[in-house]
Amino acid sequence: MKPINYIICLFILSLFSCTENVDDESPNIILIMTDDQGWGQTGYYDHPVLETPNLDAMAENGLRFERFYAAAPVCSPTRASILTGRTNDRTGVMDHGYALRKQEKTIAVALQKAGYATGHFGKWHLNGLRGPGVPILKDDSHSPGKFGFDHWLTVTNFFDIDPLMSENGSFIDLKGNSSEIIVKKALEFIKEKTSQNLPFFAVIWDGSPHDPFLASEKDRDNFKDLDKQSQHHYGELVAFDRSLGVLRKTLKDLGLEKNTILWYCSDNGGLRNISPPSVGGLRGYKTTIWEGGLRVPAIIEWPKKIKPKVTNYPASTMDIFPTIADILNLPDTDLLKPIDGITLKPIFKNDLSNREKRIPFRYKDQGALIDNNFKLVVTSIDKEKFELYDLEKDFSETIDLTSQNPLIFNQMKTDYLKWSESIDYSQAGMDYPEGKVLNNPERHFWMNDDRYKPYLKEWINRPEYRDRILRSR
Repeated sequence: MKPINYIICLFILSLFSCTENVDDESPNIILIMTDDQGWGQTGYYDHPVLETPNLDAMAENGLRFERFYAAAPVCSPTRASILTGRTNDRTGVMDHGYALRKQEKTIAVALQKAGYATGHFGKWHLNGLRGPGVPILKDDSHSPGKFGFDHWLTVTNFFDIDPLMSENGSFIDLKGNSSEIIVKKALEFIKEKTSQNLPFFAVIWDGSPHDPFLASEKDRDNFKDLDKQSQHHYGELVAFDRSLGVLRKTLKDLGLEKNTILWYCSDNGGLRNISPPSVGGLRGYKTTIWEGGLRVPAIIEWPKKIKPKVTNYPASTMDIFPTIADILNLPDTDLLKPIDGITLKPIFKNDLSNREKRIPFRYKDQGALIDNNFKLVVTSIDKEKFELYDLEKDFSETIDLTSQNPLIFNQMKTDYLKWSESIDYSQAGMDYPEGKVLNNPERHFWMNDDRYKPYLKEWINRPEYRDRILRSR
């Protein structure tokens, strides 16, 4: 071969090699999350009435978690954990409706710096406002745009059919099913960024199946034997699953599915008073630290890197940011320390069963510490009331093993109290360079917020807002 031809061949090969490396290092990323979907509410767990063909297909093609945990048993805290990799109390999001501190480091900011286009679609609930979802104001100090999202189509909290939303601060009155709307808008963003040859990070946080439940008659067809509330609840999940199918099919049509990380989960455990029950036989529901309040369905689909399998490896929403940071080799400084999550990248190729770092929880005066099969349940942090369960042998947390396993119990109790002290340190703002918390709004209802008062006269005619506005007067 002539020298010039040899050089040309090397150049061409290097181009392909570089393309492959860039492709590997910059997968597209989509985080999609439902609102109040219980661990048992999927077709792949043989639900008695609910069919989820698209979730089932995703589970067949990806990494399905049997033991995946929301960081808290309610929504806002879990959302804070996803964005930061930290347990909710460290970030100032102690309960639903609390504002995420602007001093926190988020995954969206890290990915912006890494060259990603970032978008948020759906429920936010991290700007200190309570009540049904309303459009986020353009000048809101805690909007998605202030935490690293280039583009956002959002509401403050839960939302249903025909929502009024905010697109980068501009109000838009949309018609149709809420799940379909946010997936459609996310796909518009994805198509645009793909045409610009930009990797994208899209967060799609659905408002379903949170109450008030509202589903179309068609989506309720298979649930006519259920009470009205359960009909609408399960109908919302039907609509979500259909929208997930549109998302997955469009990614395939665009040729993006192989190198797109699609990570699905729910934000907390299932709801009481739903029939059939939402938690698949687990103990407890949303707002509790039992498995029914914390364990949620979860799947990661990334065909280029993950072969289909089911794992019993315990994992959490706190692991999402550390995992993506590991995949992309992001700078260690992109994450604010201490981090409570870990990278899950090793389980993509290896059948690991034991997790070295425990999964901690703190919510109000309750808490838990998961050490693989053992779970320490803290029914009162202030009164130091603890119980111990073996989740492998006792799926429904019925037998307290405190007296049978004193060594394990005492060590986990000691470790939990030490960890909880570190949370107090973080809560006081000591993790930040300033050594204190700066300018964080108190949580409050938007009906009592002066910024929203100009809209109340018009919004009182909207059924989703009417009762709340009247009650606030």
